[in-house]
Amino acid sequence: MRDFKELKVWQKSHQLTLAVYKITATFPREEIYGLTSQIRRSCSSIAANIAEGCGRNGEVEFARFLHIAMGSASELEYHLLLARDLKLLNAVDYEGSAHEVVEVKRMLTAFIKKLKADG
Repeated sequence: MRDFKELKVWQKSHQLTLAVYKITATFPREEIYGLTSQIRRSCSSIAANIAEGCGRNGEVEFARFLHIAMGSASELEYHLLLARDLKLLNAVDYEGSAHEVVEVKRMLTAFIKKLKADG
């Protein structure tokens, strides 16, 4: 069993979640159960699925949870784009967050490939 807190991809996704919570705090109150909730849920799901995968047995099951985390990262990527287009996110916050999501997706892809190669 792995300690998820030691994984760089988990650390990066956790930092992204903290940043996303901060930037969505400025969203309008009427979005609290809409886009704010969707963005926060998809973002926290990335780190949560990495952590859950670490608690599972075997590389195949772990890789499955990394794939789920990848799906959440893609969902977050879209939600951030939507928030920008709705003028809820300024360009600087969007660009920074979008860049971090792409980096997390790259790390997940590399980790999944490594697990498959080792398996």
